[in-house]
Amino acid sequence: MQSALADVAQALLLPGTVGTAVGEVVGSLVGALRERRQIVRALSGCRRLADLLEAEPDLDALSYYPHLLAWEIARLPGERVVPVVLLDTFEDVGDRTRREMERLVQRVVWLMPNALFVITGRSRLEWADDELAGQLDYTGPAAWPHLADPAPAPAVPGPRAARSAGAPERQVLIGDFSPEDCDRYLARRLTRSGEPLVDAGLRRLISDRSHGLPLYLDLAVMRVLQLRRTGRTPAPADFDADFPALISRTLQDLTPDERHVLRSVTLLDSFDLALATHASGLPHEAAALRLVERPFISHHPFGLWPYHLHALIRSTLRTAADPTDDRWSAADWQHAAERALAALGEQWDTNPRDRRLLVGCLRQGLALARDFRLAPGWLTDAAFAYISDSVWEPVTLAAPLPMTTGGRRDPDDAGTVTPSEAILELLATLARRQHEHRRHTVDRLTRLLAAEPLGDDLAEMALYYRAKARRDIGSRDASRRDYQRVADRGGRLAPAARRGLAQAARLAGDFPAAHTAARQLGWEGRHQRVLGDLYWVQGEPERAAAAYLAGRTEAEQHAVRGEAAHNQAMRAFSVAFTDPRQADDELDLARHLLTGLHLRATTVNTRIAALIRDAGHDTVPDRVPALRAELEVAGLTSMAPTLELAVAFHQAVVNDHTALAATLSRLRDLTRGGDYGYYVDIAHFLGHMPHEDASRARWLDGEERTSGRWRGLVVARQTQLRAGR
Repeated sequence: MQSALADVAQALLLPGTVGTAVGEVVGSLVGALRERRQIVRALSGCRRLADLLEAEPDLDALSYYPHLLAWEIARLPGERVVPVVLLDTFEDVGDRTRREMERLVQRVVWLMPNALFVITGRSRLEWADDELAGQLDYTGPAAWPHLADPAPAPAVPGPRAARSAGAPERQVLIGDFSPEDCDRYLARRLTRSGEPLVDAGLRRLISDRSHGLPLYLDLAVMRVLQLRRTGRTPAPADFDADFPALISRTLQDLTPDERHVLRSVTLLDSFDLALATHASGLPHEAAALRLVERPFISHHPFGLWPYHLHALIRSTLRTAADPTDDRWSAADWQHAAERALAALGEQWDTNPRDRRLLVGCLRQGLALARDFRLAPGWLTDAAFAYISDSVWEPVTLAAPLPMTTGGRRDPDDAGTVTPSEAILELLATLARRQHEHRRHTVDRLTRLLAAEPLGDDLAEMALYYRAKARRDIGSRDASRRDYQRVADRGGRLAPAARRGLAQAARLAGDFPAAHTAARQLGWEGRHQRVLGDLYWVQGEPERAAAAYLAGRTEAEQHAVRGEAAHNQAMRAFSVAFTDPRQADDELDLARHLLTGLHLRATTVNTRIAALIRDAGHDTVPDRVPALRAELEVAGLTSMAPTLELAVAFHQAVVNDHTALAATLSRLRDLTRGGDYGYYVDIAHFLGHMPHEDASRARWLDGEERTSGRWRGLVVARQTQLRAGR
């Protein structure tokens, strides 16, 4: 500034040299401006020049001098010139409580609208926040409208940017490098004779491990150089370890509280301010508020928890040796994990009917309990809430990190399974059963029960679902034994087990016993569904449809989506026997309710219902083989008789007694174990065919009336087809 003013003085023929003190030059220059206006006509257009030069030349006054530069740039002849001003590592200017230097820098930016300022740093520019009024000169969205709403991140490296010449200011968070950018950087960063010093395979390995973090790439380059100085050629094994320097470089400008919160949130896949604060054990959210503005914290506003720590920083803090003075001990990590698990439980407890929150808390909570061998606590209740809706989202977790900072398992019990790991395996097994053969489900649940890590409540859950799986694969007696053990315990699933026993009585053909048991089940035992299952096999689909509707209504009142979908699918199944047009609407609703659910058996029921709806049309036989194959693959043996019964209904409608005889043969083979034996009776009723090997089924109002109702359904469909319906 002294040099510039001295040059001006010389140009105006004033005394002074380049070394003249600022005060002397300014005094002479002001006098010249007052006395020799004709000489300074070129400068007279800047009406603020005299006031600026008369002011005391302290730091505050000098911060207004950029106005003169902006004025001069605007009047340069010829092609327009746009200076580019780079202000790097802006976090060094000050902090959130000391903004004196930031105020001067902001004033420079404001006074030079015809220059492009690129301000880079690790923290967000807060100039658009009204709360800073009084600390900075120009604040709020009116002064910086585009800083109030960050623009999408461009695909170029660098932290943040602000006010630009001839265009509105903007602030962007620059994301991580793409794999292509990582490779390009490593290839160009170290070269010899124009060729990359790091070969393509090693570049790919480093890129993968960097997760796009530029700092990791820089540290990797330093390691390559260090290895080559020793005469070694870098190999993939040289990059198996993390960089402790990445920890210190990440933490270097964080406050102690921010460092504490950062270490705490490494335990979480995602988090919000409350979760981060509770996990850290701090009494206030201020540190978390400051931390989430850092570039290594990504923000997804529509996520369950909106904040995510950069994957590489998270894994490094969890696994690498911490070189900092305030590093955590293993006990510190253990206590933080306990706080984080408790915080997740508290969040779920605030809204236990929120399915998305439940699954999110379960996944994060189970990972914490597994990695740090924590007692299950609220996870047991959450597991029962998970099964209650019959939605079956996957709950599989990532592999545990090889902790060096805490959470390591004692080598003496490395082969044991903790209760939390058993919960995880149990829920994963129940979810997988919708996508694999039920025999695998039985085997996994049997192994879990033999290991005895579950505790009484969860052992009851495993027993109950093993009973269901055994029923599906046709192990009738074993299924009943499991149901009976659960019912005898009187636990949370006892009503469901009593429903299973009532259904077992129905499958055996003891309809009066099943009817009596169903009336005693109540909502907890899903009584309406059991009644619907009982009524349609009596040849009363209208009565069954009414029961399923009542069951769906109850499920919706209790917000149990899976149960509502199952009842609706079975309602469509029942209506399909009597009114194909209404069945279309019922099936549409069933498919809508099944959206987002993983209920394989229920989905198959809708496809069988569609066959019944279309009975009498030529397309039915072509669709049956695919359904048979699907039941075989899924291990849903118990549903095969129902599919064959639907086929028998079609064959009876078209009077194809030859095909019906073949179906009867298959039904006899499928029901040879005793369950569903009455399906053979129903197939004879449909075809109005005599049979000598009738089952011992005890029909609710006698075989003759039941036979008449089933035959009446066939005749009614034939009438509908002749009428062109």
